[in-house]
Amino acid sequence: CVTGKPIVMGGIHGRTSATGRGVYHSTNIFVEDPEYMEMVGLVPGLSGKTCILQGFGNVGLHTARYFHRAGAKIIGVIEWDGTIYNPSGIDPKALEDWKLEHGTIRGFPGATATDEDLLEGECDILLPCAKEKVITEENAHKIKARVIAEGANGPITPAADEILIANNQLVIPDIYCNSGGVTVSYFEWLKNLNHVSYGRLTFKYEFDSNKHLLQSVQSSLESRFSGKIPVTPTPEFEAAMGGASEKDIVHSGLSYTMERSGKKIKEVALQHGLGVDLRTAAFVLALTKISNNIIMAGFTFT
Repeated sequence: CVTGKPIVMGGIHGRTSATGRGVYHSTNIFVEDPEYMEMVGLVPGLSGKTCILQGFGNVGLHTARYFHRAGAKIIGVIEWDGTIYNPSGIDPKALEDWKLEHGTIRGFPGATATDEDLLEGECDILLPCAKEKVITEENAHKIKARVIAEGANGPITPAADEILIANNQLVIPDIYCNSGGVTVSYFEWLKNLNHVSYGRLTFKYEFDSNKHLLQSVQSSLESRFSGKIPVTPTPEFEAAMGGASEKDIVHSGLSYTMERSGKKIKEVALQHGLGVDLRTAAFVLALTKISNNIIMAGFTFT
């Protein structure tokens, strides 16, 4: 099944932003954890954290958006044709609009151009979301970020990974961190198998159920007190009365999947005393699942 299709050809709402959204969720679950933040010397929570982003394509753009909404500051953006910096923070939407109009981040008025290698810049979180092998054994010891989230495939070499672990820097590994895209592609595949969009079968039922709920509350109040007592839904509840849209369901499913996987990786890391070595924990978790399935299927002999 081909995924990432246009909506009119069987695609799914939420696929475009899925990888960047996954980077946000996978990072957030560890940044919110007091134990892991104590290991790397940061306070829990994304709010107020400074971030440097490499790559302002699809993954980098949406990663920046979600981090910005969570209260983090994108202080630097590295692209193939230039690097910009603003210690007060860069607005991802304004930068997106500028790039769409000019085809580059160069000249963006909300930041200053710099020749500094911002991969090695001072920040709390480094987001390499462009290409592989950008952090190697030659520059790993210069990386100052306490958390590195691999939005790209393989941006850190094995030798560099060992250096970062030895320096007690937390790497959110690509096998988990950038899996939001393939997760939503799986949702798209399921949608295509069923030949029906998510939520379509329940929209009317959920709307009627919520309407009956309001009527039930109103009837109960009127039976206890005299006179008419209209029950008016809040704007938020009224907007949700019609049920979850396909995008709502995809976002919820992705969030749950990333959070559940992150918790399991944490459990394995703590169980085996791996500290900040989440990559090994992720591989141990994956291989254990495969092994258990092979054993249960009877494909092994002892």
